[in-house]
Amino acid sequence: MPRALSDAPRRTRRLADLAILAIVAAVATAGVAAYATYRIWAQGYTDEARPADAIVVLGAAQWNGVPSPVFRSRIDHAVDLWKRGLAPWFVVTGGSAAGDASTEAAAARAYAISQGVSVEAIMGENRAHSTLGSMRALRELFDEHGIRSAVFVSDRGHMLRVIRLATDLGIEAYGSPADDSPSDATLASRARATVHELGALGWYFLFGRENGS
Repeated sequence: MPRALSDAPRRTRRLADLAILAIVAAVATAGVAAYATYRIWAQGYTDEARPADAIVVLGAAQWNGVPSPVFRSRIDHAVDLWKRGLAPWFVVTGGSAAGDASTEAAAARAYAISQGVSVEAIMGENRAHSTLGSMRALRELFDEHGIRSAVFVSDRGHMLRVIRLATDLGIEAYGSPADDSPSDATLASRARATVHELGALGWYFLFGRENGS
């Protein structure tokens, strides 16, 4: 029998095996993505606001010291929690992008003061350019001030990652999402938030714990 003909069944089997592996991998990936999507929005629609040592508002876009609508919705919600007396400290986060005249933290601080938060109650970090960077900076800040627990405020889609990162860094963390954020206003915006968070969570689990991304 010619060699080419004798090798054909083996090649066919290898191709069949590869096809099966590809299908299994695709199904597994889809299953993980579906579960992660469920967890993202289950956390996002859970308000865990309670007494804690601090209220933390996660940074977002700002324009020359003026919070964007998404950022303003976060700060407004955090201000409401602070005025309810849930925590003595009001913590702002976020650095600046190239060309910015202000940091996210400074914009949040100024806006919070204009809404009645006392200057003495505000602290924060103003250098980080990522959620994990902010969390690591907060871990150091909390250690300096004896802060052990915090209620974190962000958008619904962001809350799972925020709570996971904070918990991994040893912070007793609770989530209280801003329920009127423009990022949660439409199905399209929720879909974009979901895709972003799936990628960010995947990156964190694969690389973030080691390199700080």
